[in-house]
Amino acid sequence: METAKDNFKDHLFVLILCGGGGTRLWPRSRSKTPKQFIDLFGEKTIFAQTMERARSLTIEEHIFVSTNADYADEVIAQGKLPLRNIIAEPEKKNTALAMAGATAIISKIDPQAVIVNLPSDQLISPTEKFSQNLTRAAQAAFLGEYLVTVGIKPNFPHTGLGYIHVGQALAEFKENDVFKVKEFKEKPDLKTAQEFLKSGDYYWNAGMYIWSVESLMKACEKYAPRLFEEIKKIKDAWGEEDEQKVLNKVYAEAEDISIDYAISEKADNLALVAAEFSWSDIGDWKVVWDMGKKDKDGNMIVRLGEQGELLNLESTDSLIQFSDRLVAVVGVKDLIIIDTPDALLVCQKEKSQGVKKVVELLKEKGKKEYL
Repeated sequence: METAKDNFKDHLFVLILCGGGGTRLWPRSRSKTPKQFIDLFGEKTIFAQTMERARSLTIEEHIFVSTNADYADEVIAQGKLPLRNIIAEPEKKNTALAMAGATAIISKIDPQAVIVNLPSDQLISPTEKFSQNLTRAAQAAFLGEYLVTVGIKPNFPHTGLGYIHVGQALAEFKENDVFKVKEFKEKPDLKTAQEFLKSGDYYWNAGMYIWSVESLMKACEKYAPRLFEEIKKIKDAWGEEDEQKVLNKVYAEAEDISIDYAISEKADNLALVAAEFSWSDIGDWKVVWDMGKKDKDGNMIVRLGEQGELLNLESTDSLIQFSDRLVAVVGVKDLIIIDTPDALLVCQKEKSQGVKKVVELLKEKGKKEYL
């Protein structure tokens, strides 16, 4: 006889969050083609890899993508999903409305659904471990009425990510190492990050959440009543003639707030599953070099165009991406060189975080054509 423990997979949905961003990966990542839609490693796009992981968890019909309306065509082209599985946001309003709104929509399809929320711009391997961990998290969400997050065990004192402080393993899931969440912590300074690392009780917040539609709707009603009213309107209108009109109105009036601020930092039924897979948020070009395949001299070389050619003489430990023209590098070390048809970036590898300042400067100068 099939039990609830067995059949939760029948109700498993995946929501991929596919907004914009990635300013530290300029000039490849831009407003019209953010980082998840570009091929950074000479292989598949990050979004295509995310879709593959989603398909390892559930059937095609249960995979939804929440994205900006401007990216809907790209999502359809790369994701090969039916149009009704694309939730096109009329404007950007952060993760609370994107995730809760999609949860409300999916609840209309399956009131027993448990949803795995995945960012579209992360690098994860191997898929087998990812699938095992996320299935475990989905089971905990389905059976225990927990809002579950996946935590990444830190291996250095990262100051660019939020942290999650955990307590004891939950008794009902002890064999699976599901932990009670004590609190969320904002991005720390270096000293605090070092203390978190030494403690062993803190995980990086990777932005992956797993919950049943019932648990999330209850949490919204309790902790974010305004958000709850907004997503009820979206749910009622979804599939009706006034769907787009209601969506436009809700988004125009909604708060710009993250799911962490709206729900996670307030809820008392948070649990964490520790990731057993390799993870990166691909936050800058140095990370791309760190994660990429390199030649015997430590260079990661990616050819983007059909006609381009690289002349590399005695250069080491560098990232070089080039498109349709001749690029020559001589004796360079630890550089990022990104050549595109209309812009060239050259920076020290250790200064990769500073690329965001280039984007800010372009905005100040009104150079929209390069953004």
